Amino acid sequence: MLQDIQKTLWSAADKLRANVDAAEYKHIALGMIFLKFISDSFSARRAELTRRFADENDDYFLHDSDDELLAEELEDRDYYKEVNVFWVPEGARWEALRANAKQADIGKRIDDALAILEQENPSLKGILDKRYARAPLPDGKLGELVDLISTIGFGEDQGRARDILGQVYEYFLGQFASAEGKKGGQFYTPQSIVKTLVAVLDPHQGKVYDPCCGSGGMFVQSEKFIEAHGGKLGDVSIYGQESNPTTWRLAAMNLAIRGIDFNLGREPGDTFTKNQHPDLRADYILANPPFNISDWWHGSLEGDSRWLYGTPPQGNANYAWLQHMLYHLKSTGRAGIVLANGSMSSSQNSEGDIRRAMVDADVVEVMIALPGQLFFNTQIPACLWFLAKSKTSRQGEVLFIDARKIAKMISRVQCELDDEGIARIANLVKAWRGIDTESIYEDIPGFCRSVKLAEIAEHGHVLTPGRYVGAEEVEDNDEDFATKMTALTEKLGEQMAKGAELDQLIRQKLGGLGYEF
Repeated sequence: MLQDIQKTLWSAADKLRANVDAAEYKHIALGMIFLKFISDSFSARRAELTRRFADENDDYFLHDSDDELLAEELEDRDYYKEVNVFWVPEGARWEALRANAKQADIGKRIDDALAILEQENPSLKGILDKRYARAPLPDGKLGELVDLISTIGFGEDQGRARDILGQVYEYFLGQFASAEGKKGGQFYTPQSIVKTLVAVLDPHQGKVYDPCCGSGGMFVQSEKFIEAHGGKLGDVSIYGQESNPTTWRLAAMNLAIRGIDFNLGREPGDTFTKNQHPDLRADYILANPPFNISDWWHGSLEGDSRWLYGTPPQGNANYAWLQHMLYHLKSTGRAGIVLANGSMSSSQNSEGDIRRAMVDADVVEVMIALPGQLFFNTQIPACLWFLAKSKTSRQGEVLFIDARKIAKMISRVQCELDDEGIARIANLVKAWRGIDTESIYEDIPGFCRSVKLAEIAEHGHVLTPGRYVGAEEVEDNDEDFATKMTALTEKLGEQMAKGAELDQLIRQKLGGLGYEF
């Protein structure tokens, strides 16, 4: 079972971490898993080609071949490139590293292997983190990590290999997010939130953009969603930006291993002051920006063309993110954004005015209140904003969904939206938009309601779903009031009698000890 492999790998890798900070160790472990996958994929393709060159019934059959011709053909890079497999020169292959795992210079050997890989594969330029020679691990631990990662068998099926790697990667990212505490959330959005965003946005083709892409989870889920719905991997083009250099590399690796074409900008950089895609107009935007950033402002942002609905306050970037994303949408585009709950009702500084302008311009489409405890080690309650540049249906209305009660606990401190809950939300939005012709949208008290802009204005343009969806209807089991009251009174009488018995017993016990009252 893949889950067992993941758990075993993680517990072993975590033990090897010794006293190294999780944020530092993350790149050491994930970079090595990436290297093993690249090497395994290359070896698998080489083995496949060797078989096919010798098979008379295969298109790749080599007539009159000898060992020299075979060796020459196996070195032709086009055979690897055509199936999204990176070219791995001899010195960078995993077997060579594993054979030297116990050598004192294993860190330098890994760095050299990564440098060779970058030289031979231009798409990997600048994204491999060469830090192994100075890795802060105790003596011998790096070699032990090489031995541990050697146990991951990716197999010869490329599709399955990518899937195994993707899942191991996602599992490790999640575990690191948990180990890193609050900071972990900066690069990893829990899968159930990403799945909800993707299911509601329904990206199928065009440009997908994430202006704070972390480790690239939004893109990976988008691709999975497209494939699951019969689309092709190349139907969307990926654009992203990330300010943290190591996380930027992580995102590039995460996408490269899946053979996804991507453009993460020329360099890591701040989205507001070093916008890597100034002319981009995307079909879909998915993002989980860091909540409530207070030190985002720079003087150069005064009068920026992105602030169409008002200049965001310098002490909080929430409304800067919302407006940045609206600015980068095509006229037919849609965005889904995770933000702190405060964004739905805050009226500090200019936030209330910007929200009013956005509501009046009818760019707010759907608001979803999320359950608590979805994020790793942060209790900040969050919500989902769905924005549309120009609505094709339901003009002048906003759909409010209160999803706080539909989560499932997966541990004592964390919950998630399961596939059933996500499908419920996505189908509801489809019906509301009129895309799903088989089901008709209806308000459900306590869960969802479609609200006209005039009513939202009456509530001071507050966008908290709880304000609008009302209370849940209590099921009536046809018992009349008198019957219910009789049953409740009898129950109360029984409990009071039991209480009196216990009082008497306590008095007796205390009296026997000489403490009468």
